[in-house]
Amino acid sequence: MARVVESVTPDFGDAVKVDIIVIKQREGARRFREISKSLGRPAPVPSIFIEGQLVFDQTPPQEELRDFLSRLLEKSTKGISVEIGE
Repeated sequence: MARVVESVTPDFGDAVKVDIIVIKQREGARRFREISKSLGRPAPVPSIFIEGQLVFDQTPPQEELRDFLSRLLEKSTKGISVEIGE
């Protein structure tokens, strides 16, 4: 899933910030618990969260992700944050 995100997000320059959450690392496990708590259930792995919301729980096609990010950026004045749970 990270490969898809990393292949699409350079098209958007600094407007998209990407963080990869590696749940086998301490900080990643802490963030995974936070996300899971906000969902009220364990977060799916792999997954893509955008602006703190679960958007994809399966790897999307590149064009689908690109279109989704483009639509969000049209509405945003500050850019967007993407987190990938792996």
